[in-house]
Amino acid sequence: MSAECRSLLPMTGQRILIVEDDQRIGSSLLRALDGSGYDAVWEQTGRAGLASVASVRPDLVLLDLGLPDVDGLTVCRQIHETDPTVDVVMLTARDEELDIVVGLDAGAVDYVTKPFKLAELLARIRAQLRRREARLDSRSSVGDLVLDLGARRVWLDEEELEMRPKEFDLLSRLVEDAGLAVSREALMSDVWDEHWFGSTKTLDFHIAALRRKIDRPGHDSRITTLRGVGYRFEVP
Repeated sequence: MSAECRSLLPMTGQRILIVEDDQRIGSSLLRALDGSGYDAVWEQTGRAGLASVASVRPDLVLLDLGLPDVDGLTVCRQIHETDPTVDVVMLTARDEELDIVVGLDAGAVDYVTKPFKLAELLARIRAQLRRREARLDSRSSVGDLVLDLGARRVWLDEEELEMRPKEFDLLSRLVEDAGLAVSREALMSDVWDEHWFGSTKTLDFHIAALRRKIDRPGHDSRITTLRGVGYRFEVP
């Protein structure tokens, strides 16, 4: 089989959630996705779809905007509140530019108008899943803390944290050697600059800021101070 042909095949076990109230469209999508090797689940209301996001943990959601109980834009926003790593492809009969922009602003990665050709939709699904795999390849995690090095994003227990640029650089450097001691000199050189001539108090300031963001009240810090040496990011 050629490399081009292999790239068209889905990866086994990828989960796709369909949220579509139209019986004909929903059943057709379910058959097509199952036949293509995906693990597909079909829900017919927004509330059921949101419940499935939490239980199924899909890699991608096909979301109809015209749902009978909850507006699709609201569902999309709530999906990203539940799990910001899930990609959402919107399915809708609305094709006005403003509707598309609003949908993308709500967090969708793609927008397919009805009626659509099944082959085209499957191609878009494959493309989005390939992009997802590429993003996941740039991620590292220690316990419930996840870093996306490519996107420079951090999640703690699936809730995204706001990070200043140097805070992210420092955290990613510590996580790179999680469980090991990292000297102050190495941190200053790698995160700031090997020619840094300012006070190393800036390192302590950033460590304190990181602790406020990633440590849980009443628990030991994830970052241990090693007096006279540096710091160590603890592995749970």
